[in-house]
Amino acid sequence: MVQKKLKLLLFILLSFFLVFANYFTSIRNISQTPSNFKFFEGEKASYNFNLPVKVSFNTDKKGILKINETDDQTVLNLKEPITIEAVNTGTVNVDFKLFGIFPIKHVSIDIVPAIKVIPGGQAIGVKLNTKGALVVGYSEIIGEDGKVYNPYREGKIQIGDIILEVNGVEIKQAEDITKIANEQKRKALNLKINRKNNIFYTTIHPVKSKEDKQYRIGLWVRDHTAGIGTLTFYYPRSKMYGALGHAITDVDTGHVLSVENGEIMNSRITSIDQGRRSKPGELKGIFLEEVDTIGNILKNTEFGIYGNMYKDYKNELYDEIPIAYQSQIREGPAKILATVDNNGIQQFDVQIVKKAYQETPSQKSMIIKIVDKDLLKKTGGIIQGMSGSPIIQDGKLVGAVTHVFVNDPTKGYAVYAEWMINEMNNLLNNKQVFRNK
Repeated sequence: MVQKKLKLLLFILLSFFLVFANYFTSIRNISQTPSNFKFFEGEKASYNFNLPVKVSFNTDKKGILKINETDDQTVLNLKEPITIEAVNTGTVNVDFKLFGIFPIKHVSIDIVPAIKVIPGGQAIGVKLNTKGALVVGYSEIIGEDGKVYNPYREGKIQIGDIILEVNGVEIKQAEDITKIANEQKRKALNLKINRKNNIFYTTIHPVKSKEDKQYRIGLWVRDHTAGIGTLTFYYPRSKMYGALGHAITDVDTGHVLSVENGEIMNSRITSIDQGRRSKPGELKGIFLEEVDTIGNILKNTEFGIYGNMYKDYKNELYDEIPIAYQSQIREGPAKILATVDNNGIQQFDVQIVKKAYQETPSQKSMIIKIVDKDLLKKTGGIIQGMSGSPIIQDGKLVGAVTHVFVNDPTKGYAVYAEWMINEMNNLLNNKQVFRNK
């Protein structure tokens, strides 16, 4: 009797194992799909898993999402295409089960109103004045007594620190520090420092230089920067823009520069240094503040610069288009908009070679490859100044060019448009990424 029960149990276990083995690859493929999706209200999407398995699904809310025309529990044949319809805004959780019993995947789906922007592509000049003075280097001072002094050591100042105030006076430009030091002479200077968003105070005694008879503190500092980039989008509803797709950083320290004020300007391309292996190329242009200024700079973040346009922006190639969330982007053909000569904004062919699933913002969202023969002939691929060039796929803004591969200028990284929109919304909601207190 016992022996018969053991045989029956063994048979059941073996049968279960054979069934599980038959479906194992399909289950693994389903479990590896993203756990979070975003859709626009009213959007319909079709997916083809092409897997030899049937699953059931159940939603925790009705009236928000339909799968194959229903939001009730039903069985899906994943060998055939399935359709998803975003009916109303909201968040719905969907649970998928094998044989209606074994849980294999939990998915959270957000349905949001469509966000529409005008894509950029315009070459822009960027001029940014930092908040405070950024420490970029040290300098020894030969005192009047002939001895070598390093005053910065007394205050334990580090490269990358931002000097916000000296003796309670706000630092607007680098020369302010020298002026106050010479007014105080040998007296101690009280410095307010921002180090990686943490505020602290320190004291330093200036030394009179034997060379020029000026009181100095032995620091090289920088208070502004300028360059060429590309406008990514304009959001007509708030008259705000996003550009570059990455932060403006100090050329010496690599630190993200904080913004006191700044402006963007229309730029005219004057020449191109072609990109080559191990030698990134560059767009060269000119811009005049008096006549070319089109907007201000309010925010400099890891995902680009943001501010207000002084007047409505128009793109001759596109009107308003929706942004795409990462779940709506596919690997394959796309377009980028860029200005590489005096013919204005042009559209070029690219391939989205790889897209990454990202639950949190990251600059390296996609790998793209330039395949347009005209662009390759002019630039050699992605070059400096093209950062921020909008990427468009299926009529949606999917991202922006951010970095070039040094060893292959035809390829580079791109950031998802949704991360740039998040940064713009943070600014609209007064959420600052960088604070100087």
